[in-house]
Amino acid sequence: MAEINNKASEYGQIKIADEVVGIIAGLAATEVKGVAGMSGGIAGGISEMLGRKNLSKGVKVEVGEKEAAIDLYIIVEYGAKIPEVAWEIQESVKNAVQTMTGLNVVEVNIHVQGVHIEKETKEEEQQLQPRVR
Repeated sequence: MAEINNKASEYGQIKIADEVVGIIAGLAATEVKGVAGMSGGIAGGISEMLGRKNLSKGVKVEVGEKEAAIDLYIIVEYGAKIPEVAWEIQESVKNAVQTMTGLNVVEVNIHVQGVHIEKETKEEEQQLQPRVR
């Protein structure tokens, strides 16, 4: 079970699950140009790219009472300038999480797990499709 962030207000408590922060961070990261997707880990030396339904699996979140630390595991598009993409992700994720949750984001760590090459993917898909005669 995910840890819950507790916030006290004059009307009661607000609880934000770690998974919610993870989804917000994953969505913000995938909207950055140059990000091919989130990585679910490396199996057999190849990074697994996750679909939009599994965004929080490519994100590790530590949430305290007022602060959050986020680790993102991403796959970048071939040709993207990785330092620029990483900085943009950090800014986008920090702004999204702070705006939506009110938590102070103390760090956003980017782990580049692979490079997505569009041309190879299209060629592989064509080879897998049956030929019509």
